[in-house]
Amino acid sequence: MSDLRQKALDYHALPTPGKIGVLLTTAAETIEDLSLAYSPGVAEPCREISNNPDDVYKYTAKGNTVAVITNGTAVLGLGNIGPMAAKPVMEGKSLLFKRFANIDSFDIEVTHKTVEEFVNTVANIADSFGGINLEDIKAPECFVIEKALIERCKIPIFHDDQHGTAIVTTAGMMNALEIQGKDIKQASIVCLGAGAAAIACMALLIKCGAQRENIYMLDTKGIVHKGRDDLNEYKKLFANNTDKRTLDDAISGADVFVGLSGPNLLSQAQVKLMAPNPIIFACSNPDPEIKPEDALAVRSDLIIATGRSDYPNQVNNVLCFPFIFRGALDVRARTINDEMKVSAVHAIRTLAKESVPVEVLTAYGEKELNFGKNYIIPKPMDSRLLAAVAKAVAQAAVDSGVATLPMPDNYMS
Repeated sequence: MSDLRQKALDYHALPTPGKIGVLLTTAAETIEDLSLAYSPGVAEPCREISNNPDDVYKYTAKGNTVAVITNGTAVLGLGNIGPMAAKPVMEGKSLLFKRFANIDSFDIEVTHKTVEEFVNTVANIADSFGGINLEDIKAPECFVIEKALIERCKIPIFHDDQHGTAIVTTAGMMNALEIQGKDIKQASIVCLGAGAAAIACMALLIKCGAQRENIYMLDTKGIVHKGRDDLNEYKKLFANNTDKRTLDDAISGADVFVGLSGPNLLSQAQVKLMAPNPIIFACSNPDPEIKPEDALAVRSDLIIATGRSDYPNQVNNVLCFPFIFRGALDVRARTINDEMKVSAVHAIRTLAKESVPVEVLTAYGEKELNFGKNYIIPKPMDSRLLAAVAKAVAQAAVDSGVATLPMPDNYMS
């Protein structure tokens, strides 16, 4: 058994099984405390909420809670391993919500036979929470589930595998394009992968200026093009009118490669075919489409990012999802819309251009980090992300009309 494997198992098992728990937020030491916490005193907030349903935010923890919900059908690189096997990942997500944004989070694993059953289960419990983070649900069902829940629920619904990945990828990509002297409107983009994350990434890049006709998406059968009759409605959005059919065809002269597929699928020979000053986001985890050292061995003019913490430019959703929800909860947003996602993109990319605090350098064992080829996106342990992203998201919610509360005074200042 490897050292890492045993450490991971011990971390989850000791000293108490799992990674999360429940803490009391009020006194429960005397008989009077108990009479207020439960019967008879608890009847009073019940009456208030019955008379005014919005008072649930005043008298309960609802406003600072997020449910992390999965069916275990697309867990990490492990695939469809089922709800219970996915539970450690969901607990981990809850840990990150608490650690980075002080949001109380509960993991919920759903067993179901149909998409409708899953949607009904989640919709029926949704009002218990301030927001819902969908996680590790396979495509294309994840698109159907998210859309249905957004329509039925009055709280923010966010599928992080789609939108969290898209926000962080787009933030890093826009900075990389700037460093490489490329215009997003002109950039030729190859996307290897056509699942939930890939489709969401390309959609958000388009919202930030990329041109649909310059995007070449590939699935297991090659280029997604208009001549194919086997595309679902989501892939059809990216069907290119082109005679390119293979990765070799698409990568020749490309400015950008985005990998959301599997390990070792991009070769050094293909990297050599890319345009001058290329950008590679090899985001397959734990093993990227190409290792940075292999790509840099053949292209010194390259910027490369991965999903791994042991290389520069880590594309990690934790840069986004805790703070998206923090901002959404604090203005009681009804949904997380495109304006809020784009605002998060710009907040993250702007932070990468600012001086890096000493505590961040210390955490990563770095003497300096400066905006450039090896630092295109903030580090996950940068505490400034909370204020920067949450404030931008909350303001976007207010400005776009989906907030039900005004911007708090001196918010995150």
